[in-house]
Amino acid sequence: MDINYELYKVFYHVANTLSFSEASKQLFISQSAVSQSIKVLEKKLNQPLFIRSTKRVQLTPEGEILLKHIEPAMNLIRQGENQLLEANTLNGGQLRIGASDTICRYYLLHYLKEFHRLYPGVHIKVTNQTSIACAKLLESGQVDFAITNYPNSGLSSSHHVRVIREFHDVFVANEEYSDLRGKSVSLKELQTYPILMLDRKSTTSEFLHSMFQRHQLDLVPEIEISSNDLLIDLARIGLGIAFVPDYCIPEEEKNLFIVNLEEELPTRQMVVAHNENVPISQAARQFMEML
Repeated sequence: MDINYELYKVFYHVANTLSFSEASKQLFISQSAVSQSIKVLEKKLNQPLFIRSTKRVQLTPEGEILLKHIEPAMNLIRQGENQLLEANTLNGGQLRIGASDTICRYYLLHYLKEFHRLYPGVHIKVTNQTSIACAKLLESGQVDFAITNYPNSGLSSSHHVRVIREFHDVFVANEEYSDLRGKSVSLKELQTYPILMLDRKSTTSEFLHSMFQRHQLDLVPEIEISSNDLLIDLARIGLGIAFVPDYCIPEEEKNLFIVNLEEELPTRQMVVAHNENVPISQAARQFMEML
């Protein structure tokens, strides 16, 4: 059965006002158009919906049943309209962000707090995945924008990318590897030590593997996991030498030292990316401007 929204809207207004003339004023249509719409709906449902008299209009029992279903539907439509309108005023709507656990913890948290303070009516949803997975979320339209490490194999030419900070990756170790302290170590020499790093689904793994391949070296990590914080903890207890972004290392860190490399590793970037082919909300635009 085809649903004619206009017929049910007319029914809703007549049922709420119990007046054909008042409903016509609210709908900005003639009273005869209201009457005709109700007749068409009654014929469609094969049920009388109103008892009409010269003095007043009443709902029939069938009309009462229909109103119980139409009223929540109309309220949902109204809520949807309001939410969409509010999304353009920063008084409501939703902000969908994709970012890795590391970026959320060490970079994004401050901005989330500040945005929520300024625009408490906007619902913030953060999807926490690797930078590569966040690029895929962006491609499929599941997030408004993503904050990722760069280079990122998941980003394409359809994504607008803006650099928001630069960082270096470092190898860190505890005193069990004190023989490396204060000296420059080649990647080939480092290859003989247990390397702790993020798993292959990460931009960090892509980056380090490409560095070793560039020097015609194989990289076989001792441990591959999905958390930079856990890598640092494992390095603290001496399980190996961890490869992590420098901004993850606490300034007051006393149990780890940075292993100096002979080779210079390229600087990497943190970027905010959005799909150029998809309109973005005012909330998303405002948040990105804060970064």
